[in-house]
Amino acid sequence: MEFVAFLVLFPFVVAALLACSKNNGVRKVVVYAGSAIIIAAAIYYSVTGFLSGETAYYFTEAGPVNIIMMCGEVFLMCLIVVLSIKHKKILPIILSVTQTGLMLWFELLAHKPEAAEEAHYFMLSDKLTLIMCLIVAVVGCLICVYAVGYLKDYHGHHTEYKDRRSFFCAMLFVFLGAMFGLIFSDNLIWMYFFWEITSVSSFLLIGYTKTEEAVTNSFRALWMNLLGGLGFCLAIIYCELSLGIASLSGLLASGLENSIIVLPVILLAFAALTKSAQFPFSKWLLGAMVAPTPSSALLHSATMVKAGVYLLLRLAPVMEGNVAGTMVSLIGGITFFAASVLAITQSDGKSVLAYSTISNLGLITACAGVGTKEAVWAGALLVIFHAVSKSLLFQTVGSVEHTIGSRDIEDMTGLVRTYPVLAGALTIGIAGMFLAPFGMLISKWAVLKSVLDAGGISTLIVILIVFGSATTLFYWTKWLCKILVQAPKDKQKNKTSCDQLTSIGIHAFLMIALCIVFPLIATNVLEPMIANMFGVSDVLVLSAMDMVIMVVMLVMVFAIPFICSFFAKNAKVTEAKEYIAGINVGTNDAFVDSFYNEKPLTVSNWYMGEMVNVNKWMLSMTWLGSAIIVVFIILAAGGAL
Repeated sequence: MEFVAFLVLFPFVVAALLACSKNNGVRKVVVYAGSAIIIAAAIYYSVTGFLSGETAYYFTEAGPVNIIMMCGEVFLMCLIVVLSIKHKKILPIILSVTQTGLMLWFELLAHKPEAAEEAHYFMLSDKLTLIMCLIVAVVGCLICVYAVGYLKDYHGHHTEYKDRRSFFCAMLFVFLGAMFGLIFSDNLIWMYFFWEITSVSSFLLIGYTKTEEAVTNSFRALWMNLLGGLGFCLAIIYCELSLGIASLSGLLASGLENSIIVLPVILLAFAALTKSAQFPFSKWLLGAMVAPTPSSALLHSATMVKAGVYLLLRLAPVMEGNVAGTMVSLIGGITFFAASVLAITQSDGKSVLAYSTISNLGLITACAGVGTKEAVWAGALLVIFHAVSKSLLFQTVGSVEHTIGSRDIEDMTGLVRTYPVLAGALTIGIAGMFLAPFGMLISKWAVLKSVLDAGGISTLIVILIVFGSATTLFYWTKWLCKILVQAPKDKQKNKTSCDQLTSIGIHAFLMIALCIVFPLIATNVLEPMIANMFGVSDVLVLSAMDMVIMVVMLVMVFAIPFICSFFAKNAKVTEAKEYIAGINVGTNDAFVDSFYNEKPLTVSNWYMGEMVNVNKWMLSMTWLGSAIIVVFIILAAGGAL
C-alpha cells in the first residue's frame, strides 16, 4: 500500500517543488532526482508484483480522501470556468458545470457506499496495472528528463514566448501522478477524479505558448475530453444507483449474463474513445501538436491517450460479442484505416507521428472491442511497444527540428550522413513501428488472427486492418528512405543537449531490448495478465515455432546489414553523371534548364495530396464515427431500459 500511495503522491510533490523553482540548475536536479526515484520505485514494485502473481487490494477506508477529491473536482471546475470566461468559450463551462454538479449531487445526496458490494476497497494492482505502471514511470520520467534540455533550446529559438519552464515541468509531473492514480484506482469515483486531472493538465500543456492557435486547440482538447468525462460521470451514477456497483472490478465481475451492464460499459467506452482520440474525437490530438515536443511525447506515449486504451482493455472481457464491443471495434478499425491513409499526405514529421498515434490507438481499440483473450494479448503488446517507440520518435523529431531548423521529412534527406546519432534513433523508432521482429508487427499478426477467430463483423474489421497496415508501410518507408539516403553531405556537429540525448539513447536501447526479450515478456508478463483478466489458467498465443521464427528474424536484422557492408567495402564503384533533360553542370546536384537557369536537382516523396483530401476525409470520418456512437448508445439504452 505504501508504494502505491508513494507513486501517486510523490509526482505531485515533485511538481510543487518545480513550480516554486525558478533556477534552471535547481530545476534540473529536481527533475533528475524525482525521475530516478519514481522509476526505481515503479520497477521494484512491478517486479515484486509480477513475482507474487496475485492481485493486491488497497485502501479499505477512504476517510478524508473523498472530501479532498470532492474539493479537487470543484477546484478543477472553477479553473475551467475562469479560463473559459477569460477566452470567451461557452461549451467547456457547460460540460464542466454539468458533470461536476452531477457528481456533487451524487456524492453528497445520492451516494450510498454501504449499498455497493465492492465499496470495501478503492485501489487494486494486477498484471495490467503493473504494465501500465512501468510505462508511465519509465517512459514518462524519461520525457521529463528530455524536457529539461529541450525547453532550454526551445526558448532559445522562440524568444517570442514567455519562459514558463517551471510551470511546464510541474505539469508533466502532475500528469504522471494523475496517471498513477488512474491506473491503480478501482473505485469508479476515484478513477473519474484522476481522469479529469489528466484532461485539465493536457489542456494547460497544449496552451503553453498562449498563442491564438494554442488556445483554440487547447480548448478543443478540453471540451472533447470533458464530453467523455460526462459519459464517465453518467456511468458511475447508473452503476451505483441501478446496479449497486461502485468499482470497475465489480462491473467486470457481474458478467455478460446481466445485459443491464452494457449501458454503463458503453458509456465508459465512450469516455475512453474521447480520451484516446478516436474518430470523431481525433482532432484534439492533432491540435495538440502546437505544444512543445515533450508534451506531445507525453500525451502520445505514456499518458492521456494511453488512459483511454487502458480503460478499454480493462473493459474488454465484458465487451466480447455485445453492442459495446461492436461499437468499439468498428470505431477502432475505421480509425486505424482512415488515420493511416491521412498520414500518407503529411510531410511534417510531427503530423505523421500524430496520425500514426491515432491509427495505432485505433488498432488497440479494435482489439479491446473484439474482447477475446488473443485480441487483448495483442492490444497489450501494442501498448508496450507503441509507448516506447512513439516517445522515441517524438523526442528525436523535436531534436532534429532544433538541429536543422525544420521537422519536414523532405528536409531530413541524408540525415544519416549529417547527423548519424539522430538518424540512428529515428531509424530504430520507425523500425519499431512496422518492421519485423519488433512487437508492433507481431501484434498486428496476432490481431488479425484473433479477429478472424472472433466471427461477427470480423470480415469488415479484417479488411480495415489489412488496408490500414498497407498504408502504414507506405508512409513509414517513405520517411525511412529519406533518412537513410546517401546524400553527399558532410557530417555536422551534433547540437542536441545531453539531457535530450540521455532520454533518446535510453529509449533506443529499450526499443531493441524489448525486441530481444520479447519471448520472456510474452511468457512471463502477457500470458499471466490474460490469465488474470479472464480467469483462465492456460493461455498460449504464440507457439514455440513462432518464437523461433522471431529469433531468426532478429538475428537477420543485424546480420544482413553487417554482411552487406562487408562485401560493399571492397566493391569498386564508378560514379556516372545523370542525364536530366538539361545541361549537366558537372555534378548530379543541379542542371541548366531550357531558359539557361541553373536549378537544383531534388527528389521528393509523393504525398498523394491530389488523391486524398484531408478536410473531406476528416469530415466524413467525424460524421461516420458520430453516427456509429449515437446508434449503438441508443441500442444499449434500449436494451437496458
